[in-house]
Amino acid sequence: MASIKKKSSGGGGANWMDTYGDMVTLLLCFFVLLYSISSLDAEKWMIVVRSFNKDAIVKSEVPVGPDGSGDTSGGGGMPALTEVEQDLTELYEFLASYAAANQEAGDIVVSKGDGYVFISFSDAVFFDGDSTLLREDGKQMLDGIMPALNECAPSIDQLKVLGHTAQAGNTPNKAAGDRRIAGGRAAAVAAYIQDGTIDNLDPARIVDEGHGQWLNVAEHDGTEENKVKNRRVELMITGLDLESELGDSIEQYRTIYQTE
Repeated sequence: MASIKKKSSGGGGANWMDTYGDMVTLLLCFFVLLYSISSLDAEKWMIVVRSFNKDAIVKSEVPVGPDGSGDTSGGGGMPALTEVEQDLTELYEFLASYAAANQEAGDIVVSKGDGYVFISFSDAVFFDGDSTLLREDGKQMLDGIMPALNECAPSIDQLKVLGHTAQAGNTPNKAAGDRRIAGGRAAAVAAYIQDGTIDNLDPARIVDEGHGQWLNVAEHDGTEENKVKNRRVELMITGLDLESELGDSIEQYRTIYQTE
């Protein structure tokens, strides 16, 4: 009787498992992708879209808040980071225009950096020599900028007043008197701002510092021109840092104090 031979299936009978494994892996990646964007974040969504089309431009009609939603309040009722930046930019533009229109009152320098606006006034506008009494023309100068400070107050983390002095002669000033005058000038400006028209700014956010003669911007050569440059008051306005977990300096201070 002739024997019946079984047909050989060859060595590739299980190759379908490779394709099946690849499909399961792709499905897993797909569900992980869906999970990662389940809480929609603008930046993540743009990354996903551009992974398929690098030339894609994604626009949103609704401002996206820090949590990816349409809520632009940044936790605790604080404005979103973009609003803080916008407020600081508008404040800088106002102060720059104000400085240009009031240069005859003294040397006024305005600059803007990452998260802050800085304005420097000559002390010739605010104080007489060796005095901490705020002059009337200095008060008028502050009155002119306070409405703008009040407008952007919800975005301000700190309004810092820096007081400086000039070296009287060829030798440094006595430390006690030097720092007392610098601190008194900073405190006088801070108090006037606090008692002024800034209704929306928490007084805890107004800080005064006296630096004496040690942060000079001109040589201590005894000339009146350089004395005026060094004898000055400066304001540094910093915006809320919403990328920080605590959000602002007051919360950081209270958290550190309570922890210790």
